[in-house]
Amino acid sequence: MIYKNKETDYHELAEGMKIKTLVHGDKSLMTKFSVKGGQVHPSHSHPYEQTGYLLEGKVKFTIGDEIQVVEAGDAWSIPADVEHQGEVIEDAIGIEVFSPVREDYLAFKA
Repeated sequence: MIYKNKETDYHELAEGMKIKTLVHGDKSLMTKFSVKGGQVHPSHSHPYEQTGYLLEGKVKFTIGDEIQVVEAGDAWSIPADVEHQGEVIEDAIGIEVFSPVREDYLAFKA
């Protein structure tokens, strides 16, 4: 599967939060997100390992008991079933990979 870049094709999850699924295989799924500063993604957990790379912006992550601010060029990995949240300090764009495939994110295919 190949994805050809377009700055469209985003799906709005909430005001100021949009996402698109770029590609997926049998065991993983890659998304791109764009989130406005000031947004908070509430604390949650899920059965997916979540690995990401921040292209632009600044985000404060709480992963389990650890709190870190990530900036453009930083990356993260969140194990499955670990409570986490993100607070967007500056408008952010990033890439995330989920494993196994998030079936709910297949609806966000670009």
